[in-house]
Formats: sequence, structure tokens, C-alpha cells
Amino acid sequence: MLMLVNCSNCRTPLQLPAGARSIRCAVCQAVTLVADPRSPPSPPPTASHGGGIYNGYNPPAPSPYGQPTGPPAMVRGRKKAVICGISYKYSRHELKGCLNDAKCMKYLLVNKFQFPAENILMLTEEDTDPYRIPTKHNIRMAMHWLVVGCQPGDSLVFHYSGHGSRQRNYNGEEVDGYDETLCPLDFETQGMILDDEINVALVRPLIAGVKLHAIIDACHSGTVLDLPFLCRMNRSGQYVWEDHRPRSGTWKGTSGGEVISFSGCDDDQTSADTSALSQVTSTGAMTYCFIQAFERGQASTYGSMLTSMRAAIRNTGNDVGLGGGVVSSLLTMLVSGGSLGGLRQEPQVTANEPFDVYMKPFSL
Repeated sequence: MLMLVNCSNCRTPLQLPAGARSIRCAVCQAVTLVADPRSPPSPPPTASHGGGIYNGYNPPAPSPYGQPTGPPAMVRGRKKAVICGISYKYSRHELKGCLNDAKCMKYLLVNKFQFPAENILMLTEEDTDPYRIPTKHNIRMAMHWLVVGCQPGDSLVFHYSGHGSRQRNYNGEEVDGYDETLCPLDFETQGMILDDEINVALVRPLIAGVKLHAIIDACHSGTVLDLPFLCRMNRSGQYVWEDHRPRSGTWKGTSGGEVISFSGCDDDQTSADTSALSQVTSTGAMTYCFIQAFERGQASTYGSMLTSMRAAIRNTGNDVGLGGGVVSSLLTMLVSGGSLGGLRQEPQVTANEPFDVYMKPFSL
């Protein structure tokens, strides 16, 4: 019989086999000891000023994901990110631009927004670490790592570039009748990750003062975080907030924090993995236009960011050369190329609560 215990370091639930007295966490690698219920309780540890145990705290093993270890720090305002780029190499689902997307997004976060490189968890197929391959299990663990222990002032980013899909919803909680999904590398054997699970993992745990931005470059991704409100914007930039709260009353918001999600397209649209935005390589259209908005100085507010992205995608066939910003060294190859008539996708913004998109400054 299996017993559930929480990791002593990151609190991830672990399945303890019968008879086992310890277990190593797959997320942070800390070893959790489980006391024999027949043994008398151990005396509490005493404080020591010479190292080892301090005020009852026994330091855990280092985390391969860069999760801060040691006693809780008093410093506020950490920046953490998960970046997931899946190419599905050697399969019939192969995508060409997702690895480029992941590398460019990391460069943007480190050089433009001062995210510490050690606080960015990359999941790609080219990694040799088995915990950093974008499987369903590893993406789930990465989402948990991103939000665990979040504190007021923290800024979190979840970027995904890969396949997205949708499947029929039967409980009546979806406005369009479908659950949106992300497709991990092993989705054909392990299944997809539903928007309901993403909402529980990334949205619900966020307390007041914590901010999460999701950037989802995938098909059918408009409401993939299942957030309560969607910004419905027309081509002239006018918008209204649509209420997507389930009729059942199920809460899909945060625990006081803030979540804003940029998606590559609406729920019934597909997102392009294309060379139309490059003369030499493929890239996700949405990720490219997201980064380009910073290059052109068009990301001062959430409204200007969204309108810039939409205009760039509509005008794919025109000249959209980059400016000389901080990320140009990685984007010099991503200059506009050739498809006439633009791409048939419209980036979307969803949020846990409505706001004035033209007044709220954009910041990560």
C-alpha cells in the first residue's frame, strides 16, 4: 500500500512505498525521512552556532531546479520562470520554431527584465537532464516549482511553445463547450494537460502581492489557463472584458494574486509555427511578435502590447524589421518574410480580474 508524504523541502506530495523509511524528491532532490510509527519520538534538535543544525533547521540537499534552499530568506521580490519549448522531433507532429522561441524568451527575461538565469527552468528536448525533458510529469513538476513558496513581491513567468489542442467538456463549465489543453512531449501515451489542471497548478496558489504572466504560443490557447475574464478586442483596438466564470460557481481565480496570460490565438484558432517571420528559420509567430513589441518600444501598456502583436501578425507580408534593442543579437535572424495576407490568428489576453489595458503599465 502506498502512503503520501510531503517533501520536507518543497512540500511536493510523494508516494512512499510500503516499508520505506526515506524518499528522494524528483523535483528538488531533497531526501525526506519517515519515522517508524513504532519508534518513540526523537527529542527536538538543539540550536547550534557551529553549523549543522540551526534553530531546528536541517539544510536539504541542493535542488537541480535552482529552488532556493536554506532557512526562508527575508528578501522579497524574487523572479522565477519556467520556459517550455517542445519540437516533438522525429515525430509526425514535429515543430521547427519552438526551441528558438524558448532560447529567445530566456534571453529576453535575463537581459531585459533581470531574471536571474539560475531562477529560470528550461524544459527542452535538447537537455540531457531527464528532469528537464518536457514530459507531462516534468511539466507538472515545473509548474509546482514555479509557484511553491511564492511570497508578496514575486514575479513569475510561464512560457510554453508547443502543440495545443482541445477536447469536449461535459460538465458545462466551458463557455465554448471545450477544455483547452497543452500537449507535452509524451502526450500520445501519457495524455494532455487540461486547462482545469493548469488553473489549479498555476493560478489558485497565488497569494496577494504575487504576479504571474503566462505566455502561451500554442493552438487553441485563448483560455488555456481557465482565467475568469477574456479581453475581447476588435481590430480598431476597442475592447470589452468577457465573463468566462463557470455557471457552476467554481472559482477559477487566484488566492489574492494577479495573473495575466498572453495566448497565441483564440480558442477556435491555430497558432503558426512558420518561417513567414524569418528568411532562414522557423519561429512561433506569437513569441516573435511578443519580443518584437519590446524591440519597437510598443509594450508600455498591456493594450499597446496586444495591439502591436496583432498588427504584426496581420501584416506578416509587409516589412517588420526590428529595431536595435537589447534582444536584437538573438533576433537578427527573425526578420519578416513572405506570406501574403497575414496569419490567421489573433493573440488574446485573459486575466483573473478586469483592468484598463491602456492604462495599466506592462511589467514583468
